[in-house]
Amino acid sequence: MFGLGLLSLWGCQTREDSQPAALAGIGLGSEKEGSMQLLRQEMKAAWLRSETMTLTNVEQMPPEYFTFKYTKEAMSFSEQWRHCVIYTCGQLAGRTGIKNPYKGVKLPVQMPKEDIIQELKNMYTFVRETIEKLTDEKLLEVCDFAGDTIPIWRLIYALENHIIHHRGQCVVYLRLKGVKPKGFYGW
Repeated sequence: MFGLGLLSLWGCQTREDSQPAALAGIGLGSEKEGSMQLLRQEMKAAWLRSETMTLTNVEQMPPEYFTFKYTKEAMSFSEQWRHCVIYTCGQLAGRTGIKNPYKGVKLPVQMPKEDIIQELKNMYTFVRETIEKLTDEKLLEVCDFAGDTIPIWRLIYALENHIIHHRGQCVVYLRLKGVKPKGFYGW
């Protein structure tokens, strides 16, 4: 709960001065450092929970259905997760200036279950390590994203929202293949 309250201070502040939106609600000195550490802890916890939920989803799909598409135009179950890995790492690296672990890497369009699971684990590790190593200034720096200008810390949450979107689609894939998805209750 505290993390949500902290985020609302940053995200919902209005400003009448020229201070960047990313800095609204941030205290000075050690108060800022404490706030930034709480933000990092909250983001890492959110991504750890996301990883658990994602791997639960992926592990439920039988290996023979990883190429399943509900229509010809749709991505397969495997492609949904491959897309999440490439997109998340690319967006985060591109907007923070860190090295993209997938630059120059060609992942197969269709990947077996064990490879998808490993790539997802790699992606989640990359995100958590990035959260830890970015400077406070970089986390507060603004970037363009989806027609808006947002701080990097909000980009990190936007990328998790993208994964939630695809995880929801994959719940439907599970159901279409007769798998009753495990419920996700609590946080």
